[in-house]
Amino acid sequence: MYRIRHFFLLILAILSRLGTRRRSPIQRILVLKPDALGDLLLATPALRQLRAAMPQAQITGVVGPWSRVIWATNPDLDVLLDLPFPGFTRASNSNPLHPYWLLLRYAALLRRSRYDAALLLRDDHWWGAALVALAGIPRRIGHAHPLCAPFLSDALPYDPAAHVTGQSHDVVCKLRESERDSSPAVRGLLPPATCLLPPASRLRFTPDHAAQAWAAEWIAANLAPGERLVAIHPGASGPTKAWPPERWAALADALAEQNLRIVLTGGPAEVDLAAHVSRLMRHPALNVAGATGIGQLAALLGHAALVVGADTGPLHIAVSQGVPTIHLFGPSDPGRFGPWGDPAQNIVLRASVPCSPCSSFDVCPRHTDPVECMDRIALSTVLRTAHTLL
Repeated sequence: MYRIRHFFLLILAILSRLGTRRRSPIQRILVLKPDALGDLLLATPALRQLRAAMPQAQITGVVGPWSRVIWATNPDLDVLLDLPFPGFTRASNSNPLHPYWLLLRYAALLRRSRYDAALLLRDDHWWGAALVALAGIPRRIGHAHPLCAPFLSDALPYDPAAHVTGQSHDVVCKLRESERDSSPAVRGLLPPATCLLPPASRLRFTPDHAAQAWAAEWIAANLAPGERLVAIHPGASGPTKAWPPERWAALADALAEQNLRIVLTGGPAEVDLAAHVSRLMRHPALNVAGATGIGQLAALLGHAALVVGADTGPLHIAVSQGVPTIHLFGPSDPGRFGPWGDPAQNIVLRASVPCSPCSSFDVCPRHTDPVECMDRIALSTVLRTAHTLL
């Protein structure tokens, strides 16, 4: 099946070249990022670099509606479009041709806008690569994944172990090099040294004033003056990423005994889990699971002395607010998806399991129950790290 699809995409890539526009100075840039909340946050340093390099260009982001909130207030974008990327939306469609009909439809729509360049910030997203090729965009920059490379004008080396933030920046850097090399007028203005990604480059997400006001009122109503808040996010974006509820409750109790106020966070799908953790605790905890929007959650986490959770979007949101964080990693690769921030303040904890990371987020390939790579992260290790950060 893979070979058949690969062959079909090669034919489609060849046909797409017939409608590609000629290159011209870059004035309109399309940036594709189909992923979830945390992934969009991890791409924000690249957006900042892109805006700094091309301040006069119109930069349009294209994201799934499920993660629009992360880029909706980003000052480095001029326009933000929604697109229900196949394979990412939770709505199922049994028609096997649906992704291809959608591809042709949105390619026709994007062709009207006559973009000069397209940046693909997910390295294996063949559908997005095909989309920008069929839209006739002359500069199409991404990574040389076997299914993506035929559609690209400029393909960077594909390294599935590279951190996604660095990958996104490399795509921006390649665009800048392409513009410098093709335009004598700007050749001397974009030296290669400016393509270095600053190690301390921050994730960018700013809650709006309403969200910040809500968080300030919540803090005033629930915390005594001088009392410190620790946020615990017990949910995970996949079953194999989950730490046992009993362990979260024990961690929360141990921290509560240190005169710290505990708040449990979570999305609508994690309300029952947060309630379960709360019932397992000996000390009362605050609970906002299901009661906050993304902006409110970010603003609230910005008041925390510490945020603890598994590999999930809200932990990246906490990093973007500049607070100390502890990330529990099991099947996912921290070298690729770990926190992008000061490593002394944003700490990854893992167990020494030879098969980790396996990148299997639904079922443990070895069928361990509980999932061994998460279960072997000791409570004492998490608690000791929390005390160090606090």
